[in-house]
Amino acid sequence: MAKKIQRSMAPRAAAAPVDETAGPSATGASAPAGPRRSGGRGRRVASSAVTEFTVQLSTLSSAGIPIVRALTILEGQTRPGPFKLVLQELVEDVSSGTPLSEAMAKHERCFDPLYSSMVKAGEAGGVLDKVLERLAIFREKAAGIRAKIASATIYPSVIVVVAVVVVSVVIVWIIPKFEEIFDSFKVDMPGPTLLLLGISRAAVQYWYLVFGLPAALLMLHLVLMAKGGPYRKRIHGLVLRVPILGALISKALIAAFTRTFGTLIQAGVPHLDALAIVRDTTRNEVLWEDVERIRRTVREGESIARPMADSRVFDDLVTNMVEVGEQTGELDRMLLKVADAYEAQVDRRIDALFKLLEPALLIVMAVFVGFIVVSLFLPLMRIMNTLGQAA
Repeated sequence: MAKKIQRSMAPRAAAAPVDETAGPSATGASAPAGPRRSGGRGRRVASSAVTEFTVQLSTLSSAGIPIVRALTILEGQTRPGPFKLVLQELVEDVSSGTPLSEAMAKHERCFDPLYSSMVKAGEAGGVLDKVLERLAIFREKAAGIRAKIASATIYPSVIVVVAVVVVSVVIVWIIPKFEEIFDSFKVDMPGPTLLLLGISRAAVQYWYLVFGLPAALLMLHLVLMAKGGPYRKRIHGLVLRVPILGALISKALIAAFTRTFGTLIQAGVPHLDALAIVRDTTRNEVLWEDVERIRRTVREGESIARPMADSRVFDDLVTNMVEVGEQTGELDRMLLKVADAYEAQVDRRIDALFKLLEPALLIVMAVFVGFIVVSLFLPLMRIMNTLGQAA
């Protein structure tokens, strides 16, 4: 293991300054991949369809079938829809002599810059079948992680939605009926009941604020996040500092970066081009700026590990592994090893987090329901005692 790189506190003189208040589109450096793209003329299709196509194209190409014939076979067995139209255009372009990478680059919403760049490197090196195989493995791993996170969040999301709906119905419609009963008996109500009735009155009287304000704030947040800029960068930075969740997201970002960067280098894409592609495919503003800073420094002749040590996302383990990879000439293998290790850590932490989250949500629901039940039951007991004494 190489000597641990010390995190330099001196200003970054080697790298061109990055406007810390600007979004990803604000960097002025020219890069092969250019600034973040908005998508070309291609039609948007499901990511799972592209992954399945990549796996099948890799299999056909490995079997020695010419690329035009392979595309024709896959186009013929694809169901009618947007993706079939894309494949038809690919067959036409490639048949007329256009390289596959250029034909795919016309459909950026379907084949992103990472995809077309890897295919271009495979064409240049005469190893398109191997590159397609690596690309298929890459997309399958990424799809597996997304599916795992989506499936793990279904149950907690259902619990939260049901809890919010039930509590809202109880507070807005049920509790006012009990208040009428309590007022008719003129019973003295305890503190918890008074608090619950006050919350119910406020929710009924100011329903447009209670329900409208959170919805408006959520919509504003989504709009600002989609727009980008300082707000999105600040939110991404805050999320990375949240205990437990921040560490999990940081490891997921490292895993995605090393997997993508390592796969591109393994396919023969030059380092600067690979960094630009990784930069443009990330959605996290903090990682975007770190990768851009690394790319600018590397462009001026520095190693990759040196600016990586000063970043806010990459830890010392990743930095040292990258340094060893650069020294031994096996950077791609080191990056993919880091990706495997961090993906395994992310899987374990997601499992542990959601195993704790489910009972925690049930406990929170039980506390809310218990508070409502006790608050309504106490005055009912007093009414029953009053009626018993009167009898």
